[in-house]
This record gives sequence, C-alpha cells and structure tokens, in this order.
Amino acid sequence: MNLDKSKKRIAKKVKMGFQGYPQIAIEYFGTNPNCANEVSIKFTLEEGAPVQEERFSSKDDVRENEVIQSAIVKMIERSEAKTVLQTAGVTQSQ
Repeated sequence: MNLDKSKKRIAKKVKMGFQGYPQIAIEYFGTNPNCANEVSIKFTLEEGAPVQEERFSSKDDVRENEVIQSAIVKMIERSEAKTVLQTAGVTQSQ
C-alpha cells in the first residue's frame, strides 16, 4: 500500500474519535521530536480487558516507512477496531 494512502487512512480513523471498542492506540517514540524511531500499537478488545502491544522500530523515521504504516493499517482492519487513538507528536524515549 502506498505511504500517503496509509497515512490518510490512519488519520481518517483517528479523526473519528472514540467510537467504542475494540480500540487501537498508536504512539510514536524517538530521541528527538523530528524523528520517530519506534511505534507502539496497543490493542484493547473491550473496556477493562488486558492491553496487547506490538512495537515496530527502524533506523529511520517509522512515520515515513511504507511497510510499517501499511502494517498498522492492516492491524486496524483485521482487528475491526472501532476506535483509533494517536498520541500527538513524538514521545521522547530514553
């Protein structure tokens, strides 16, 4: 899947806000605000259920990695997530 198309599909789901469960939360991590080297995708089946987490990392910015962005879209589709949340910006990693 094309990088721009993946980013748009993720952004569209995020823009919809909370729609119920299942829910996916996306958070980017990096050593500086301009480059995210890691992404965390957390899946919650229902309220109070244990959270399942998947992480992807790259030497370059994961937000510009077509394979990783396509994988996130596939995770959203396959889990039939009603809600997709995304933390703004890049969280500083230690």
